[in-house]
Amino acid sequence: MQRRKFLAFASVAALSLGLAACDTAAEAPAANGKTYIAIVSKGFQHQFWQSVKQGAEKAAKEFDVEISFEGPDKETNVQQQMDQLNNAMAKNPQALALAALDSKAAEGVLQDAKSKNIPVIAFDSGVDSDIPIATASTDNKAAAAEAAKHMAELLGNKGEIAIVGHSQTATSGTDRRDGFVDYLKANAPDIKIVDIQYADGDQAKSTDAAKTIMTAYPNLAGMYGTNEGAAIGVVNAVKETGKTGKLVIVGFDSGKAQMDAIKDGLMAGAVTQNPVGIGYETVKAAVAAIKGEKVEKVIDTGFYWYDKTNIADPDIAANLYE
Repeated sequence: MQRRKFLAFASVAALSLGLAACDTAAEAPAANGKTYIAIVSKGFQHQFWQSVKQGAEKAAKEFDVEISFEGPDKETNVQQQMDQLNNAMAKNPQALALAALDSKAAEGVLQDAKSKNIPVIAFDSGVDSDIPIATASTDNKAAAAEAAKHMAELLGNKGEIAIVGHSQTATSGTDRRDGFVDYLKANAPDIKIVDIQYADGDQAKSTDAAKTIMTAYPNLAGMYGTNEGAAIGVVNAVKETGKTGKLVIVGFDSGKAQMDAIKDGLMAGAVTQNPVGIGYETVKAAVAAIKGEKVEKVIDTGFYWYDKTNIADPDIAANLYE
């Protein structure tokens, strides 16, 4: 009888310890007494996000805070990002940083953070909401205008072109489209944008979209891809259809494939962001917000145009991620 009581007690104790361990795991980021900042990005599949993570980790070390950094497997997986956001909030962070795939879907989490006085910092594409107190990102409209400027120069300000976009819901996607379109309307009215297709930043989908456009518009003179996946999709389509050298291709972002395409002359050039700077400024702003310090509403992390002529320049190379 005594043995049964002991076993029963041991089982309850073990269960209690197990539950305590689960609670500890949930609170693990703040368990060491450090300030905890939860960061949820739009993805992990591109090297861009790894560079953002690198910048965030650099700032976390400098400001002596704990961070978590995660994102969905694909930039189309809104539900996975929502799950990650909810899990992050369950850990009671002192601040939340978010690059939203879908601002409307994230509204509930944002309201939850607001009700708990948890400052929210938006980064990269930003968040279509008044709740984030700051946004650390590239001025995507200005960067896209820079890409359009070079496209216009390369085409002599005339011809038919098309756009392969990566998103119609993320602010980065719409801004990179609109900045490009608006520049051409204002400065190169003889360049006609004949089609805009969206392919979720997926290389295979972007390749198919670009092929469809090229078939429909045989006189196409140029194409613009709004992120790494879109731009490489265009490059692949041009190679696969035997039209290498017949279209001017400009892109956005970096990555080894784009850099190689530019070095090989397949792409004219692209606009690169400063992903390490985005991650760093996001954490820096979160730390300031937690301390109650003033944070700039918009933190412009900059961009660069790069092509075959300047890709090796130290200032440019520092912002190219493979």
